[in-house]
Amino acid sequence: MTLQADHTTTTVLPEVTRVGGRIGARVDGVRLGGDLAPETVSAIRSALLQHKVLFFRGQQHLDDDAHLAFVRLFGEPTVAHPTVAGEKTHILPVDSDRGKANSWHTDVTFVDRIPAISSLRTLILPPYGGSTVWANTAAAYDGLPVPLKNLVDELWAVHTNSYDYSSHTENADTTADDDKIAAYRAEFRSTTYETEHPVVRVHPESGERALLLGHFVREFVGLNSKESQALFHLLQDRVTRLENTVRWSWDEGDFAIFDNRATQHYAVADYDDHRRSLRRITLAGDIPVAPGGARSVVRTGDASHYSN
Repeated sequence: MTLQADHTTTTVLPEVTRVGGRIGARVDGVRLGGDLAPETVSAIRSALLQHKVLFFRGQQHLDDDAHLAFVRLFGEPTVAHPTVAGEKTHILPVDSDRGKANSWHTDVTFVDRIPAISSLRTLILPPYGGSTVWANTAAAYDGLPVPLKNLVDELWAVHTNSYDYSSHTENADTTADDDKIAAYRAEFRSTTYETEHPVVRVHPESGERALLLGHFVREFVGLNSKESQALFHLLQDRVTRLENTVRWSWDEGDFAIFDNRATQHYAVADYDDHRRSLRRITLAGDIPVAPGGARSVVRTGDASHYSN
């Protein structure tokens, strides 16, 4: 599909090419920055809603300021993180020196206003491995049998940053950087946040229903730990079915933007002791709404400083 927009000085011809049947597209012909024409921004937003994650090659010109200027075209940036210090207020280093997020998650679901959109820019890449996988949580909901849809439409979950999800991953680093990783995890949990979210949220732009799960889920409301674990794995396995996913192998100058309201992602830790570093900026979102109209409820923590 070719989308045409008039730039102030040149004609921009973004070309959107699907890279997966249910999720993911590559966008070519656009030099990212804060000066894109409104028609171009509209075309990218439309493609993002359809494909959930967009990949841009050859964006080596981007620095922190240009990255921020581009994503501002799509919404208001949050601060880097509710608890973790970032760079320049809005920019969070996603760096293997701080640990490896090799666990399926949606960004920052432990607060009430979950980011609407997330973006990643490559900085340092390992010589091999280090790809990222995204899953379409709307497709996962659509694929549920009717009895499971009836269950999850009424189900709520407690999300928290104090849950030690890292102990449930296969990442068992025992390197000299253990102290640095431990310090980062302590900073991550320095303020406790707990929020009750609907397991099914209605997308505020597309109207789609999507599963809201991932590694910040501690338990389901009204179920005990054993029941919560069993149900979580049943539903999470539906999200991460290979048919619902796309895997991206990063190259220098790559940039990705994804709909955090309808995706989960997983950074594959298959690059041994090599360093991997990206930069993340998230855009403010709204409070999730359940199919019946109820909105998420804060249990613990005030995250108003993160996303207004």
